Order: sequence, then structure tokens, then C-alpha cells
Amino acid sequence: MADLQQTPSANRTRIGFFGLRNAGKSSLVNAVAGQALSIVSDVKGTTTDPVKKSMELLPLGPVLLVDTPGLDDEGELGAMRAARALQELERCDIAVLVADGAEGLREQDRELLTRLRTENLPYLVACTKADLLPEPRGVSDGATLFVSAATGEGIPELKARLAALGQSTGHEPKIIGDLLSPGDLVVLVTPMDGSAPKGRLILPQVQTMRDALDARAACLVTQPEQLPAMLSTLQAPPKLIVTDSQVFGTVKELVPVSVPLTSFSILMARYKGVLGVCAAGAHRIAALQDGDSVLISEGCTHHRQCQDIGTVKLPGWLRRFTGKELRFDFTSGGDFPRDLSPYALVVHCGGCMLGEREMRARLRRTREQGVPFTNYGTAIAHMNGILDRSLEPFGL
Repeated sequence: MADLQQTPSANRTRIGFFGLRNAGKSSLVNAVAGQALSIVSDVKGTTTDPVKKSMELLPLGPVLLVDTPGLDDEGELGAMRAARALQELERCDIAVLVADGAEGLREQDRELLTRLRTENLPYLVACTKADLLPEPRGVSDGATLFVSAATGEGIPELKARLAALGQSTGHEPKIIGDLLSPGDLVVLVTPMDGSAPKGRLILPQVQTMRDALDARAACLVTQPEQLPAMLSTLQAPPKLIVTDSQVFGTVKELVPVSVPLTSFSILMARYKGVLGVCAAGAHRIAALQDGDSVLISEGCTHHRQCQDIGTVKLPGWLRRFTGKELRFDFTSGGDFPRDLSPYALVVHCGGCMLGEREMRARLRRTREQGVPFTNYGTAIAHMNGILDRSLEPFGL
């Protein structure tokens, strides 16, 4: 069973509850979570922003429940709330369409169903307030069931169906474990510079280490300046060296070409299923021209250091590599532009805080608008002339 305390948000099955105002979304989320997570009121539009709750849903494991604003919210502010709700569709692994059992499916409910089917997003339809409905009230089938947050009717069945959906659609890609055999040695190069968080490693480093250990491989962790001495003490070369992308230029000079070398960011692109596209996008860097705009996007929010990789180092490296005067925009967290037409290139972080579905949604948006997409690791490897080498461990 997965451990909730050690499971990053991006690795949890994300379950979104969608529907019209006063359909009973918040009450249903509270019933599934077993606690008063969302504020419940008879006043329409009580939920104004997505509300999230982590929990364990057995036998599936760690999940993230998301209560969203009503899709029929009114006015300018209401339209913004409804748009926030629809944005959650790009992040969710499973959707629950919550409909008032007495009202039945309304036009906007049916429109949402069409979108769920078009996007192949697993879903259930929960008809609420079953305790207030006369008999016979309808038939629960594979995708629809009647529930009551007030009496608990149908809640255990809803949770069981959600868990089954998650198990049938989920998969567990490996970050590095499928490249290793028991007894292999991996060296992780993790610089402790001014941008490193105090007292801890960053998430991709921890996830890579854990995946290697799960594969029964051994890990050695070092900083760049200690790498030559470490390698000299080894009786045999390591199976793979993984480095922070920021020191790719330094580490490539320290590692013999016979030793496989890649980066945490490249591993994350592979883990999210976007490595091939990122590699192709990196080759488009050389085509940038004076005045072109580049979007640098990160999936998390953090305190910016004076030598922040996204806002300082990458722009500098891109300008030096291309010799062009480029313009840069920056986004972080859940912000990602709908309109990408102003940009000649999107450079994304590794996406360790984003689920695979959200990463693919962002990638799909760039593809639909014809904008090249790459990530930090592949871009930096390309600019250091070792992209091909860094892709060799994956047979690319």
C-alpha cells in the first residue's frame, strides 16, 4: 500500500468533482473525505475556488479530492470561477459529474459529459439527494449511481467505484528503476549551491533515489567538485550518472564518455511521457531570432534566489547560445497561458509537481498552436552539446 505521507501530490490519483451550483458537490466531497472539507450552504456559488483534500482511498491508495466551483456561476467573477473549474479537468485523472437527483442532467452537465468522453477521461455520474427522491428513482449502472451525503446512501459504492477506476486506468511508470538491475550503482550529482533548499534535497532527486533503491540498486550522492575523487575510488564504473541540469557543463567534462550520463530533468520528462517532444523542441533553440519571446514555465511556486535557474540562468544561457536578443515571460504553479501565439518556444521545468495528465495537457496546447516545447534538462543538454549522449540510456 502506498504511504500517503511520502507520496507527492503529483503522484496521487486526482479526483475532481464537477457540476452546477447547488448540485451537492461540496456535501458529496465531505462525505467521501469523511470530514467537513468544503463549506456547505444553500446559497449558490459558495465554493469560489477549487478546494483540495489528500486522503487514502483503499485499495487504490493516496488520492487528491478536488471540489470545484459551479459550472453555471454567473457574472464576470462567476465566469472566472467556472473557468477555474474547467481548468481542473486538465489535471484530474478521474472526474465525478455531480447532478441534482431531482433535476436530472441539465444542458451544461451533458456538455461536460461530451467533453469527458472526447478526452477519454474516466468518469462517474453521481446523482445526489437520493434520500429526497421518491421510489422508484432510477437505476444505478456502471457509470451512474444515486447517493445521499445526508444519509450516506451510495457513498461506500461511490468510493469503491472510484478506487476501481483508478486501479484500471492507473499505471506506475518508472523514473529510473527500469534501467537498473539489482546491485547496479548509480551516482547522483546534486550541487548544494545558493539555489538548493536548506536542509533537504529537491523532489526529483529524492524520487530518483527512491526509485533506484526500489530496484535494489545502490546510490552514491555527491557534489560536482567531489565527483572525480569518488569515481577514482570505484572498482567498476557506475551504471549511470545523473546530474542536476545546472551543472551539466561541468559534469560532462568530469565523466568519461564511456559512462552513461543524463540529468534529473531529462528523467522527469521521460517519467511524464514527454521526453521525445522535449528533445525535438531543444533542437529548435538554434532557430530563435532577435525579438522572439520565450515562455519559461515552472509547475511549482518557490522563493526566487539571486541565481534562480528559471528566471536568471536559463535566459542567460539561451541568449549566449543563440547570440540573439530574446524576450522572456515567466509562469509558475497552475498558471499556463491559454494563448501561446506570442511565443517562439516554451521551456518547461521537469514537472515534478505536476501530474502526467496536466503535463500532457500543456504539451497538447503547445502542439495545437504550433509552438515548440522543451524542458530545462533537454534544453541545457542541447546547449552543452551532449543531448544525444544524455538520451542514450533510454535508447533514443
